[in-house]
Amino acid sequence: MNDLQRQVQEAIDDLVESGAERGLQVAVYRDGEPVVDAVAGVADPATGRPVGSDTPFYAYSTGKGATAAVAHVLVERGLFGYDTPVVGLWPEFGAHGKEAATVRHVLTHTVGVPGVPADTTPEDLCDWEKMCAVIAAAEPWWEPGTGTAYHAYTFGYIVGELVRRATGTPISQVLREEVAAPLGIADELYFGVPEPELGRLARLEDQEGAAEFLASIPDDSPFLKWGPRATVPTAGFGNRPDVLMADIPAGGKMSARAMARMYAGLLGEVGGVRLLSPARLREVSAVAYSGVDEIMGNPVTWALGFPVGQIGSNAQQTPTAFGWGGVGGSYAGADTATGTTFALTKNRLSPDFGAAEHIAGIVKKFFAES
Repeated sequence: MNDLQRQVQEAIDDLVESGAERGLQVAVYRDGEPVVDAVAGVADPATGRPVGSDTPFYAYSTGKGATAAVAHVLVERGLFGYDTPVVGLWPEFGAHGKEAATVRHVLTHTVGVPGVPADTTPEDLCDWEKMCAVIAAAEPWWEPGTGTAYHAYTFGYIVGELVRRATGTPISQVLREEVAAPLGIADELYFGVPEPELGRLARLEDQEGAAEFLASIPDDSPFLKWGPRATVPTAGFGNRPDVLMADIPAGGKMSARAMARMYAGLLGEVGGVRLLSPARLREVSAVAYSGVDEIMGNPVTWALGFPVGQIGSNAQQTPTAFGWGGVGGSYAGADTATGTTFALTKNRLSPDFGAAEHIAGIVKKFFAES
């Protein structure tokens, strides 16, 4: 066991033993090679099933990294470009003044349709054609490219429908064939999970007090502009079989090992496979848009399909890093300056990224001192 593996293993064991976490995975790659693959705790408290390295977790928006990766692989193949008009692939999307929207606007969350209707149900989210029709018919909140707000659910459907229109294939299949299978992680990285695989997933649980907190959120909260209460990503929502089996590419079901390997495949070669050329990586990871989020009011900096920076309160101070966190505290990302990728998945949904920040800090300190 290398020293970093030991340090990370001890840290996540402590998190579980203290009762702060139920089950976790951590994976780290450096220059295309795995250096950490650590697990702790249980995937299913009801049965005592332990977390394995290949256990998929529904890590919510952490999966947007895989959604973006699929888009970039198709750009690399020439199926569309970043400045391709969305209506060139999906004519219906041009309704109500959205005809100027481009793939670049979608990837930088500037396309102008950040929310889903207030009557949207979890069943609706599982209905691909219905959600795409609703989004295509939506009136934009601003002219595409002139403002930004996190497109919590809509990002996944828009990218996914562009992928489907360009390839004739659902994004879940393209993820498997073009990203996951070449990297050897086809059984650890999903949008929609095949029904026979559901028993492998970690069971989510809400941190104590989460239900009370959700109930206390006022109806006019900015948080609910992304979607109604019924679609808020809680453990109950994330354990539903229909949600787990559906293509909802605003989130993903994954192991930490799979995500660390996927990001390593974006940065360079992993086991003889690289997803992007060096020139494409430079374009993908560069700052593409900066502004203030129209919903939450915080400053944001976007690369193409990824927030810029590392996890944590000083995220944007690391401009060479990019990646995605998800509701509940999971995270996966990469740093082009160090050639390092990092992923942490967990099944106790917390309101912050404390565990990911803590473990990422151990990793960063180790490499800075070695």
